[in-house]
Amino acid sequence: MNLIKFIEDFPDETACVKKFKEMREQEGITCRKCGGQDHYWQKSILQFQCKRCSTRTTLRSGTILQASKLPYRYWFIAIHLMTSTKKGFSALELQRQIGHKYYEPIWFMMQKLRQTMGARDGNYPINKIVELDEGFFESVDTEKSTDERKSEKRKRGRGSQKQSPVMVMASTVHHFGTVGKRKKPTKFRFVRMVVMKDLKGTTIDNIIDHNVDYDSVIKTDNYSSYTNIKDHVWTHLTEKSQPGDEEKPLPWVHTMISNAKRSLLGVHHMVSKKYIQNYLDEFCYKVNRRYFGEKLFDRLLIACVSPCKINYVNHYR
Repeated sequence: MNLIKFIEDFPDETACVKKFKEMREQEGITCRKCGGQDHYWQKSILQFQCKRCSTRTTLRSGTILQASKLPYRYWFIAIHLMTSTKKGFSALELQRQIGHKYYEPIWFMMQKLRQTMGARDGNYPINKIVELDEGFFESVDTEKSTDERKSEKRKRGRGSQKQSPVMVMASTVHHFGTVGKRKKPTKFRFVRMVVMKDLKGTTIDNIIDHNVDYDSVIKTDNYSSYTNIKDHVWTHLTEKSQPGDEEKPLPWVHTMISNAKRSLLGVHHMVSKKYIQNYLDEFCYKVNRRYFGEKLFDRLLIACVSPCKINYVNHYR
């Protein structure tokens, strides 16, 4: 949805409330007391009233807008800007565009949207031919003070305090027909990124169990922690580049890692270790829905309206 169409469709708060109500009715409202599905609409107080037990449900209840005091239009603007830009949008820039006085509520709103994106992607496991590799993203441990970070002895390479290890899984399929000279031998489908606490084999195996279908072919390099992957999927293949090879192994997973790093560096500059998963979820959500076009706004709005089971933590730093 481009900016002109967004302004035409949602010129004020009333239009946003109307759209949000239509989405809630489309997804269905369940009474929290008796489980009834039929409700009256109380327009004056923006609440649904159960026809069976008269229990009232607010328009925001059960969605990611629950307990939020921000106007509906703020949420709609945030959804529009986050889905219409390929690179992303920072909370500080959104605060400037909206003209809101405080930064923290805007930041928390965008984090809830990113968590919703991640939860939505989590419903669909990665399958087919999966390229798997670990990436290291620069991040900052905000739980430590600046003096503690400066005085800390830092490691280099794997295990560095400045980097967060991330498991990257790229789902691909083989090209049918001839492949162009500069094209990769496989066709990219979807990507999933999961922040890891360490690089141990048990941690990697657990991530694969929760994110990859068993009937998949996983391709990796010869890293020692990947030795037990064959017990969790149908086939495990290892690829290693040789001198003079024109085709690099695992081309798509490395492309996704570099694109994600460039996206974070260009927009956010510094990301906390505590919330880097949210930013990666936003990147993967938009990449996986790169062909949705104008439908992407409605798809994210539906995810926001659907019954929310995410435990959002109300802290800002």
